[in-house]
Amino acid sequence: MSSEGRGELRRIDGLSWLRRCGFCAALAGLAAIAGCGGGSLTSPFGGSEDDATGYASERLPDSLPLAEPQTEMAAAPDAAPAPDGAAQSCPQVVAWPNERLRTIYQSGHDGDQMYVVSRGEITKLSRECRLYGGRVVVKYGFAGRVLLGPKGNPGVVTLPVSVRAQDAYKATLAQDKMTVPVTVPAEKPVGYFSMVREISFPITVGSRLEDYKIFVALK
Repeated sequence: MSSEGRGELRRIDGLSWLRRCGFCAALAGLAAIAGCGGGSLTSPFGGSEDDATGYASERLPDSLPLAEPQTEMAAAPDAAPAPDGAAQSCPQVVAWPNERLRTIYQSGHDGDQMYVVSRGEITKLSRECRLYGGRVVVKYGFAGRVLLGPKGNPGVVTLPVSVRAQDAYKATLAQDKMTVPVTVPAEKPVGYFSMVREISFPITVGSRLEDYKIFVALK
C-alpha cells in the first residue's frame, strides 16, 4: 500500500477513535454541567450536537455530580458512519417525568413519604447513531442516582430499566430490558449509576431519523 493510502487509513482510524472517545467521555463530562446548578426544567428533547463526533445529549435537571461511569456495551453489527448531514440528526432518547423516577415504599405504606425506602431517578441521557443498510444503530447512555428514604438502608439497590424504540406512528420497533445494580454507601445516602448500550431497528425510506424515539423508563 502506498504511503498516501496508509495516511488515509490512519486519518479514518483517528476519526473513529475520536468518535468513540467523545461518546464514552460524554456521561462523565455531564458531571461538570450538573455542577453548575440550575433546577429549571427544559424540554426533554433539547440538547446539543457536536458536528465532529455526531454526539448529542438531552439533559434533565440535576444538581449532584455523577460518579465515574461504569459502562456496558452490547455488540452490534459492523456499521458505517452516517452520511454527511445525517450525523446531525438522530432518534430522540426520552425519559418522561413519570418514567424516569421509581420510588419504593415500605409494604403497606404506598404514597407515604415517611415510609420511602429508596428513590431512583434518571438525570442524564445521551446518544449517537449510525446507519447501515435500512437500519439505524443507536448507542444510548443514561445516568442517574438512587436516594435512600427514611426507611432505607445502605447496600445494593437494583433498578429495572425498560427501553423501547418507536416510529412516528408509535409502533414499537425494538425493545430491551435490563437491571442496574446501584451501591449506596453507608457514609452517604446516595449512589450513582451510568450505563451505555446499543439498540438497532429498521427505518422507513424517506422518513427522518428525528421522527423516531427511544424511551428509557425505570420499570
